[in-house]
Amino acid sequence: MTAGSDQSKKRLTRTISLPSLVFYGVGTILGAGVFVVIGEVIGEAGRLAPLAYIFAGLVALATALSYAEIAARVPTAGGPIDYVEIATGNRHAGSMAGWMLMTANTVSAATIVSGFIGYLSVFAELPDWVVAISIVFLLGLIAAVGMKMSTGFMTVTTSIGIFTLLAVLWAARHGLAVTPEQTVNGLASLSTVTAAGLFAGSFLALYSFIGFGDMALTAEEVKDVEKTMPRAIIIAFIIVFAFYALVSAAVVGAGSTGHIAEADAPLVAAVVREGWPAWPVGLASLGVIVNGALTQTIGASRLLMDIGRDGRGAPQVFGRINDKTGTPLAATGIIAMTVMVLATLVSLKFLAEATSLIILLVFVAVNTSLVFLKRKSQPADVPNMWIGVPVIGAVTCTAAACAQVARWVAG
Repeated sequence: MTAGSDQSKKRLTRTISLPSLVFYGVGTILGAGVFVVIGEVIGEAGRLAPLAYIFAGLVALATALSYAEIAARVPTAGGPIDYVEIATGNRHAGSMAGWMLMTANTVSAATIVSGFIGYLSVFAELPDWVVAISIVFLLGLIAAVGMKMSTGFMTVTTSIGIFTLLAVLWAARHGLAVTPEQTVNGLASLSTVTAAGLFAGSFLALYSFIGFGDMALTAEEVKDVEKTMPRAIIIAFIIVFAFYALVSAAVVGAGSTGHIAEADAPLVAAVVREGWPAWPVGLASLGVIVNGALTQTIGASRLLMDIGRDGRGAPQVFGRINDKTGTPLAATGIIAMTVMVLATLVSLKFLAEATSLIILLVFVAVNTSLVFLKRKSQPADVPNMWIGVPVIGAVTCTAAACAQVARWVAG
């Protein structure tokens, strides 16, 4: 056996505990969903934005529960690659799922970096390419050093992000009392145009819930994974769902939304509207946004590592794990460079929509795989979700993906 083969067969080290994994998940989901795309969701759904987040959460819930079981059944860094292959017995189907999810994570990381550029503009006007190169280089460096440092960094930035969202809720708290009536009135006068806007907002908001899939990609690095992974996914989902519903309700209920929908830093615009200074929320937001981009970068590099390690159409060098860092350096480097290019050249809204569509297709594959696996056997040491859960997940994700494609075709 060659040295290269030895390298490609090395496994990751289990260092992640339940609290660290919850922070990892919450950080990546919040960083993507509320700090970055809330302005785009409000721009589409208007004052029905809280309902868009709720609809998106309901679509994602069944898939989150499916991930809670299947990630414990098949605890590998390949995630959907191995889920689909084991369930169907088809190696090519598994490889396709892996390439799709790697693409989604890479595009998602670029989406979040684009959001970072917008928030940084609160403090300084710099060329987009300078910001993209600088921040992605930093993210790649942290991801390359190892998961222990990465999860420690994420715990700090996620704590800052949660505190920041609580501050936004406090600043716009009067909006929480107004939003229920606004939502009822909006539904009562629902037109074709507003219904289309609500759907478009819900589709964009689906991007906000992709992080639990990234949690599953850390399975090879999680302690007591059969118990820790399901608990962490469910806890993280509950936390972020509550924040999405509450923050969007407070922001749209507290005043006019046009400026917020157009703002590069929507949460900063929300607190400035309430008379608060911009810099505290802007500075804290930068930290949690970096967190989200980091987890997407790590997720994509772990997928590319698995693809390269198992000979699924990528050079074997991407499957090698460095002896000193315990991370896939080549995979991390190529993902980081791709993120730089996308963040510089492509619009945030298009990146978010593309991520949502790809991830919905992956979710269909994951839910379908769990149905197949449950029909074969039910291990005693993993959660036993009702088989209707993955069926509902597959149907809702398929419907959402088809509706969005139809919307694009119809213009």
